[in-house]
Amino acid sequence: MDIRFVTRGVEMKDELKDYMENKMSKLERFFNRIIDSQIVVSFGRGMYTVEITSNANGVIMRGQENDSDMRKAFDQALKNLERQIKRHKSYLKDRAQLKTHDISFEIPVAEPELPIPPEEEIVKVKRFPLRPMSAKEATMQMDLLGHEFFLFKNAESGGVNVVYKRKDGGYGLLEPSE
Repeated sequence: MDIRFVTRGVEMKDELKDYMENKMSKLERFFNRIIDSQIVVSFGRGMYTVEITSNANGVIMRGQENDSDMRKAFDQALKNLERQIKRHKSYLKDRAQLKTHDISFEIPVAEPELPIPPEEEIVKVKRFPLRPMSAKEATMQMDLLGHEFFLFKNAESGGVNVVYKRKDGGYGLLEPSE
């Protein structure tokens, strides 16, 4: 597993990096498909923020924690990430036992971008591959990332859909109609 360290306003000692690398290597006990991980350590308002992002064979998982002690913040963020990895692994086991749907290996075709009116300023553009998945898988991926919504390619219909968290609880699914 490849581990990248990013520090913002913090200097990390080599012994702390070694500690973090050692702990991260133990994640492979739970799930051996983790390709790479990134550990972002920042300091603000008297607190260390540690954010661990791992790519587990295309599924992005994230754990984040704040604490006045950098090591404690890392340990807690790692526990959050371990919990997500265990939940994802059990989901994969259940899915393999049920064999609910087929996997498609088609390459998504990019649709032409529409011109954007100059009145609005776009501050950030994020690009990511659309992977075919069910709405249930998309909600799980959204929860693992800690986002409020998630864009995905529906494996059943082949269309691009969005799942989102509803304020009254539960999830919503947006399906475009023609």
